[in-house]
Amino acid sequence: MKNRKRLWALTLVLLMTFLSACSSSGQEQSNADNNGGGNNDSAKPITLTMMLSGNKASEGEDFDLETLPRLVKEKFPNITLEVQKLPDDQYNTSVRTKLAAGQGPDIFWIFPKNAAGGVIDFAKAGFAADLSDLKFWDNISEGAKNDMSFEGKPYGVARGLDFLGVYYNKELLQQAGYSEFPKDWSSFLELCQKLKDAGITPIAMGDKDPWVIQFGMYQIAANMVYPNDMDFDVKLQKGETSLTDAKWVQTISKYKELYDKNYVVKNSLGIGSAQSAQLFIDGKAAMTFTGTWDYASMTSKGAADFTRGFASLPGNDAGKPVYVSAATSAGYALNAKSANLDAAKQVLNYLFDGQSELFKAFVASNSSINVYKGVTLENELFKEVNDNYQQTGNSVYFSNQMWPAGVSDVMQAKFAEIIAGQKTTPEQVADAMESKFRELWKN
Repeated sequence: MKNRKRLWALTLVLLMTFLSACSSSGQEQSNADNNGGGNNDSAKPITLTMMLSGNKASEGEDFDLETLPRLVKEKFPNITLEVQKLPDDQYNTSVRTKLAAGQGPDIFWIFPKNAAGGVIDFAKAGFAADLSDLKFWDNISEGAKNDMSFEGKPYGVARGLDFLGVYYNKELLQQAGYSEFPKDWSSFLELCQKLKDAGITPIAMGDKDPWVIQFGMYQIAANMVYPNDMDFDVKLQKGETSLTDAKWVQTISKYKELYDKNYVVKNSLGIGSAQSAQLFIDGKAAMTFTGTWDYASMTSKGAADFTRGFASLPGNDAGKPVYVSAATSAGYALNAKSANLDAAKQVLNYLFDGQSELFKAFVASNSSINVYKGVTLENELFKEVNDNYQQTGNSVYFSNQMWPAGVSDVMQAKFAEIIAGQKTTPEQVADAMESKFRELWKN
């Protein structure tokens, strides 16, 4: 009888020990979940791949290539993030080919709306994952979220808001008699002529990289096509208007004028965007057209020491307000077929949590205007344009965000014929754009 009692006592002790261990294990798992561990098994090594468009930072630590992988590793010791950056043209071809073959990166760069490599394109193709369950959406501006959505669901996280503009050398403008940047098209042309007369190349453009042609064209369009017809592209999609409209022909004609008058560096079709940036930072050209995303290269040290300015290209007529060419920037998307989708979501949740060291590093390195609520403007260089954007609301998105992928390619190719000295007219450029739009647009 005594032995039986001892057996029951021993059994009870073992049972209590087992239940206690289970409870402790469950609490540890709960704590791991609350600390961002989620379903990530810390014992299982995971390698995430990321492919982005762009170039390595010319100075300091590159956020995407160096800071991001390092801080992700500190937070999630079992996750190794391998990041690759490719020039824009190589990236666009490579990422689509890899995704279509089922060999795409876990995390990749995606553009908003209808742009080539945009959310609508990749969501329809089944390449991009639905990101509705990410935790930070309440802190992202509604406009940036909508621009990265398809049929009401977000498929990308915008890096910020980007402005197209003119980076300029303040000292060279002062030599031409300008203490302020011109506020209308005729005044801008006068500036270019005075710079040219002084032996200064007014504008450096790397047209060998064809997408660069968009950087001036869309800024002029923002002031010519849209101010009196903000629904122009909606009507275009409905067939109620056309890219052969006189306002688009005038936009192309204005941009052509800069080349006709030799205000753009000679042989721009033989110069790439990196070479063009070098001409600017070396003080060999007074201006160049690009966007906020190019802050690092535009402000890096060159052969000349000078003060930078940034302004909207004033494609407007005298007496009219200057419209800012502004659009939600590209950002991060996740591969819908990734075997490590949950781990990739953990990385994005950590990146945009609003308080981590990774988020702080992102804000500090981000040249785009941040769309995370409560984050102030980091780069004073963009203050004037940002103030105009915030105070007046006079802004227009980049035109290609409402076009099917391929229309901008035709615009670039046909305008390059003008740069090359062929007899192509603005009307022919517009005709080609319209034909390609109708070929590709599906209602």
